Amino acid sequence: MASEHIYTQFDDDMESIRSKVVEMGTIVEEQLAEAVQSLIEADVKLAKKVINRDEDVNSLELEIDEECSLLISKRSPVAVDLRNVLMIMKIVSDLERIGDESSKIANATIRIIEEDLMNKPKFKTITSMLNAVQKMLTQSLNSFARLDTAEIIDILEKDKEVDEEYRSHMRELLTYMLEDPRTISISLELMFVTKSLERIGDHTKNISQSVMYTVKGTDVRHSSIKEIKAELKH
Repeated sequence: MASEHIYTQFDDDMESIRSKVVEMGTIVEEQLAEAVQSLIEADVKLAKKVINRDEDVNSLELEIDEECSLLISKRSPVAVDLRNVLMIMKIVSDLERIGDESSKIANATIRIIEEDLMNKPKFKTITSMLNAVQKMLTQSLNSFARLDTAEIIDILEKDKEVDEEYRSHMRELLTYMLEDPRTISISLELMFVTKSLERIGDHTKNISQSVMYTVKGTDVRHSSIKEIKAELKH
């Protein structure tokens, strides 16, 4: 009976932690969307809002990490339970990094506007990357909330598309700079933005891989998509 009571307490603690991770994920999703929106609409006020919300994300990271550490010391989880706690800590770290990258985009927006560099830069590729990364992030957070691996392959395939768009946009921006030196400043800022989106894609991929490890007990960080598909069939 005592053992059952301990497990109930552990489950309750885990549910509390998981709800905070979902809350953190929601904030990070909003940060990402608003960071790029602030750039496209040249909205300094919105960019500053994104930067200020980073404090909320950082606070939640510290809070969740502390609760996970307390849970490990109090309940001494083993096997699957311990794996779940450790993966939550890793997912939270990736979410915090996504928040950081969104803040970098917002800071780039402020620099672009303050230095009057907004000479109709082309946002088509950035918008396309954003849409892909946003969908990846939503899918990863849904996978975490449901502990479901159904969308992981789609997330990994989208990450490859984002990487290709990143390389393509970098080449495009380099061409602009070579053809017209007046575009160097804005192109450099857009390179920072594009790099941040590519990194957000990587962190989102990490979250999906952490969910895979939690559900299947398999570390797929260095596995090919083909190998992961095979693992999902087991």
